[in-house]
Amino acid sequence: MLEPLLGSVNREKVLLYLYGRKEGYAREMAVFFKTDLSQIQKQLERMEQGGVLFSRKVGKTRLYGLNPRYPFISELNALLKKAISFRSEKERESLLMVRRRPRRTGKPL
Repeated sequence: MLEPLLGSVNREKVLLYLYGRKEGYAREMAVFFKTDLSQIQKQLERMEQGGVLFSRKVGKTRLYGLNPRYPFISELNALLKKAISFRSEKERESLLMVRRRPRRTGKPL
């Protein structure tokens, strides 16, 4: 939906993911969207160099998030909020649901 504006489907995916989950790492995003890891990494690097994203190391993992100091962050958040609202209920729920704890052994799905 935002591809014509942003120039890349993967850039849109990264921004939507980070808006919904607040932070994430490259492999997590690639698995979530079932896309190539190198393409996600390329978009993360470009947007970090442009100041749209920030990153921090947690152990060996580099976590990314939307940069709160980016001059257009409020406009970007409004645009991403609107874009998520046009997604299907299932997609919207999966983007916004943050589950970090492991599942109890033997618990049914």
